[in-house]
Amino acid sequence: MVLTAGERADLIRLTKRARVNRAIALRARIVLACVGASDTEVARRLRTTKTTVAKWRGQFVARRLDGLYDEPRVGAPRTIADETVEAVIVKTLETTPSGETHWSTRSMARATGLSHSTIGRIWRTFRLQPHRVESFKLSPDPQLVDKIRDVVGLYTNPPTNAVVFAVDEKSQIQALERAQPVLPMDIGQPERRTHNYIRHGTLDLFAALNVATGEVLARCKAQHHAQDFVAFLREIEATVEPTLDIHVVLDNLSAHKAPPVRRWLVRHPRVQFHFTPTYASWLNLVERFFGLLTEKALKRGSHTNLAQLRAAILAYVEAHNDRGTPFKWIKTADEILDNMRRFGLRVQQVHGQGHLS
Repeated sequence: MVLTAGERADLIRLTKRARVNRAIALRARIVLACVGASDTEVARRLRTTKTTVAKWRGQFVARRLDGLYDEPRVGAPRTIADETVEAVIVKTLETTPSGETHWSTRSMARATGLSHSTIGRIWRTFRLQPHRVESFKLSPDPQLVDKIRDVVGLYTNPPTNAVVFAVDEKSQIQALERAQPVLPMDIGQPERRTHNYIRHGTLDLFAALNVATGEVLARCKAQHHAQDFVAFLREIEATVEPTLDIHVVLDNLSAHKAPPVRRWLVRHPRVQFHFTPTYASWLNLVERFFGLLTEKALKRGSHTNLAQLRAAILAYVEAHNDRGTPFKWIKTADEILDNMRRFGLRVQQVHGQGHLS
């Protein structure tokens, strides 16, 4: 086995692709090891068979580097014509079965004369999912563009000598106790719990996410009136150095615009509010924290009283703050607006209503 300097460099590069293509990496190592060694020695060193070593040595000698790659496989001939596939796609997108809202693989199979597994393969290939549905709401806010640019600008290019907080309330968190004890996970068996539960009251969570550090200031309250919100604003202000401005991102909840809140803002001019557009609370970064809190600490919990629920919430907040990992906003305002525009045009096209500039 004789290698040129270029071939050796290319083979070494291929050996480093073990995480991408393990087969090619092994073949490259076999060829490199074959220089000055027998098939038996290489097989023992690389823990493979002598037949495998002989095969790829021969492939390399005959075709050099090209010999290490697999030839395209022809496979079995297709039994379903393109016209049939197109008919299934059109039927899926433009019709529904009689008396039903959406197709299943078996109802489509009955309607087309194909097998349900064939329908499944066609749907997977073209990413059709009739069984799924997602909700949406286009914001009618007349200041939509300005508010998106304002809030996203705070995330991606925060002002100097200022701290940015994403603030919101998660209201009516229920203390739910499962009707029977939760059975823990075991080998071959997931955790099990009853579907019914006993309610033990609710509480509201006020949370302020420091956008720069990811730290969350959280307080549990019995309610979320304007006075409670003002008290929470005082706590936020107390955590920030007096020389820094405070920018607060929040939604359009009535408690955020109540007279006590407006009076407090007049007395504390360094605190500035930035409202998200109507029906666009997803723009508030603290909502991501609420999602993780629900998924990791509340959804599978069982709490016999409000004290246990409060302790579980604050324990998760403490663990989150110990990790010290901030959320990173990656979408620009232009990208968000362009996505919304294209989505609006699609909705408009489907229903043939109005005009979206």
